[in-house]
Amino acid sequence: MAAFILNSYMIKISLNFGSKNYDINIGKGILQKRIFDKSIRYAIITDSNVRKLCGESLQNLLKKQGADVAMLDFPAGEESKTRETKALLEDKLFEMNYDADSMIIALGGGVVGDIAGFVAATYLRGVSYMQIPTTLLAMVDSSIGGKVGINVDKGENVIGTFYQPKGVIIDIETLKTLPRKEMLNGLSEIIKCSMVRSYNFFEYLEKGIGRSDDNFYLYSIERCCRLKARIVELDEKELEFRKILNYGHIIGHAIEANEKYKISHGEAVAVGMAYEGLISFQLGLLKKEDLERQNALISRVGFPTRYEGDVSKLIEVMKHDKKRKDKKIHFVLPKTIGEVIEENGHVTLAVDETLVRECLNN
Repeated sequence: MAAFILNSYMIKISLNFGSKNYDINIGKGILQKRIFDKSIRYAIITDSNVRKLCGESLQNLLKKQGADVAMLDFPAGEESKTRETKALLEDKLFEMNYDADSMIIALGGGVVGDIAGFVAATYLRGVSYMQIPTTLLAMVDSSIGGKVGINVDKGENVIGTFYQPKGVIIDIETLKTLPRKEMLNGLSEIIKCSMVRSYNFFEYLEKGIGRSDDNFYLYSIERCCRLKARIVELDEKELEFRKILNYGHIIGHAIEANEKYKISHGEAVAVGMAYEGLISFQLGLLKKEDLERQNALISRVGFPTRYEGDVSKLIEVMKHDKKRKDKKIHFVLPKTIGEVIEENGHVTLAVDETLVRECLNN
């Protein structure tokens, strides 16, 4: 079935939330073939890097089709994911008289998608928006599911909401603009997806990771999108089941914050998976063989499986994580490759701080 899908013009995955249904369209070169509605006024929100790489070409495409479109950008980087950036973008939209019938296009990686989506959710109490992710990480993760928000000193994404887009367009041609570091970020999330939901997909990655051909990326993106779509449909607001997607992220987010985002998200999550897998092993849940296979795959991508920074600071950051509960640190823990622990309807387990510290010092 995979070969048939990959040779087709476009892969379409539908998400159903009752009245809020939309499609994820995945393919190669599909963005240039997209017909935009010239009756809609568009605002492309992107960052300073993506503007030059593909923002201007998208703007020209819309203009050629007769659409009214402007482009707003902000300095690239996680440090721009702030209240101040959001306010500046909103002020520009007001200055250009964008109304409630306008549409925002989030063109870029996860930072762009999160900020642009949050702007769309609150501008004039909500305008429609479309996600066009340009990084592998955003394609397999942040562009899907409607999580939008910003960072503050207290943590990453602690201010935000859930706001579903009108659609997602994933064109792997945009991956050609990425440096190797950005591709690795996406591979880390792809490994995470296989660890929490699909042993068969994990086996596929063991055999194929390191390849750079279009079929590998199309298939991997499709698998991640299908898996995440089904998870999000079951638990849109992350009341419980959707939390399985946070595997590796409790420790990963703490590492990012502790290092002032000088460590990439992919590397932080990879190290987070290694430690959270170790916690599961020490609790007698995950087999040593499965932990070793996970860590071997992480290492093959080129990421470390250990953190050399201040462990005490990591613990303090985790205590303030938005996913904390009852003043305890809760983790998503795998019990085997492709499946996480579930107890009494819960997919997170409270772990004693002493064990967490021991594993981080391992």
